[in-house]
Amino acid sequence: MKIHKHEVIIVGAGGAGLMAALYASKKADTAVVSKLYPTRSHTGTAQGGVGAALGNMEEDHWEWHAFDTVKGSDYLADQDAVEVMCRDAITTIYELEHMGLPFDRTPNGKISQRRFGGHTNNTTHKAVMRACHAADRTGHMILQTLYQQCIKNKVNFFNEFQVVDLIYNNGVCSGVVAYEVATGEFHIFHGKAVMFATGGWGKVWSITSNAHTLTGDANAICLRRGIPQQDMEFFQFHPTGIYRMGILITEGVRGEGGILLNGKGERFMVKYAPTVKDLASRDVVSRAIYLEVRQGNGVDGQKYVMLDVTPPTVNKYFQEDDARNPDGSLRHLTEHDVEAKLEDIADFCKTYLGINPAKQPIPIQPTAHYAMGGISTDIDGRVLLDEQKTVIPGLYAAGECACVSVHGANRLGTNSLLDLVVFGKRAGEHIAQYVQNVPFPELPDNATDSIKALLENLKNSSGKETVAKIREEMQDTMMDNVGVFREKVGIEKAIAKIHELQKRYQAISFQDKGTQFNTNLLEAWELGCLLDLAEITAEAALVRTESRGGHSREDYKERDDKNWLKHSIAWKNERGVTLKYKPVTITKYQPKERVY
Repeated sequence: MKIHKHEVIIVGAGGAGLMAALYASKKADTAVVSKLYPTRSHTGTAQGGVGAALGNMEEDHWEWHAFDTVKGSDYLADQDAVEVMCRDAITTIYELEHMGLPFDRTPNGKISQRRFGGHTNNTTHKAVMRACHAADRTGHMILQTLYQQCIKNKVNFFNEFQVVDLIYNNGVCSGVVAYEVATGEFHIFHGKAVMFATGGWGKVWSITSNAHTLTGDANAICLRRGIPQQDMEFFQFHPTGIYRMGILITEGVRGEGGILLNGKGERFMVKYAPTVKDLASRDVVSRAIYLEVRQGNGVDGQKYVMLDVTPPTVNKYFQEDDARNPDGSLRHLTEHDVEAKLEDIADFCKTYLGINPAKQPIPIQPTAHYAMGGISTDIDGRVLLDEQKTVIPGLYAAGECACVSVHGANRLGTNSLLDLVVFGKRAGEHIAQYVQNVPFPELPDNATDSIKALLENLKNSSGKETVAKIREEMQDTMMDNVGVFREKVGIEKAIAKIHELQKRYQAISFQDKGTQFNTNLLEAWELGCLLDLAEITAEAALVRTESRGGHSREDYKERDDKNWLKHSIAWKNERGVTLKYKPVTITKYQPKERVY
């Protein structure tokens, strides 16, 4: 057994993990353990921008950003955390700029900004330019910049190590157990503090923008160690995924002037959000698309609509008000503009669809995109054990796997990258201080016994079930019954199916019984994680008898603040799922009806 001893162990090398590693490493010996090479992390797929009220293009204020975030969350976000994120956003973006992040520029050299869904001028209620961008590969640029800074700061990287367990006994966190992909060997990473930053679990659903690797590893590990998950019923479906594939078409396309058209060529968002139209919050737009399809307005009777970014001179549906600059002049999107501002999107469309988005509309449908829930934390990334907000010493989480609850029931576009960098930094700074004052905790003698036995059982199973078949059935069940729209009968059907699949999971088998690069074994383990997360998502969705943000119940269509203005906290053990609740933190914005 190889033991690696570092003061700080960070699991995950995306934006949150790298940001935390960068700031922790300024004062502490820091290691990052990742199942991928860092620059392959999913942060690199984020396209359209990172939100900050810089006011470079027009008047804007962080308080406006905070209100939009709370409003967009359907008032389930904790407002103290939202205020921290939106206030810190401005300085954090300038820090990234000074690190060398190549943001797009205005003619006078400032960071360029574009419109994004749900971001408004709180006085006029019209869309405001708040998304700082680097073409349509903003996440890629953030990831590259942070990785370079971590290398400069001598952070220790252990790449292609799959973390499979948390060493956590009697309330003490002393490290993690990892499986080395190349050799099949187990390693212990012994630390004073551990931080999880492993991303989301969109692979629970069949149509998703998430990579194959987003399987909720840290969340499932925590569940198995008695650490609960918060607000798991809330999962965001991004309205514009490429039809059938789920590949994301950034909201920045609509920020640059793209519009949604149904099968009749009608600009349907005018009906659902008459003020901000196509730039309404993602939950609103996703439901609108589903409703149009249900009403028979899909393209050619199919389950998709069109996203049209063709220039105003070509697009007869484009309205002048949507094409105006802050000074009142008209914007004119040309083919050159599409290629320059949306280069990756243009490439996706040409590669996967064989179309030029500057000349032809893009077929899109909602795609499972982002987890609003996750490991419950405070604003410094410390993991919370229960509804009383008891802190687990030495255990941290940040990014999509965590729930500091700045997103509530629905996340605004650009706030995911912002969440990563703001709370990744705060967690890194807090960890650096924490490890100065504590010794290394002792490692238990049997730290790897249970996980070794679990993986050996998976490897040696001779059942007739396959990982691919169970995963497909789970994904189809969740897409049909716990997707954009939900209702009691369907959710109960999903829960019953998941329980059936969990039993069948005990009889899976696969061909590779070796040790080196055994991806069959790791995919089998990841499937177990996905099944656990699907179960608690469905159970929490069944109990919440209201519609709020990304959780839309057809049998309970109204938001119910009297009974449901509260966070769910979910535990799972062999007897099933236990749910408890804690109040939402409200500082200044009392819940009211969302108007678009």
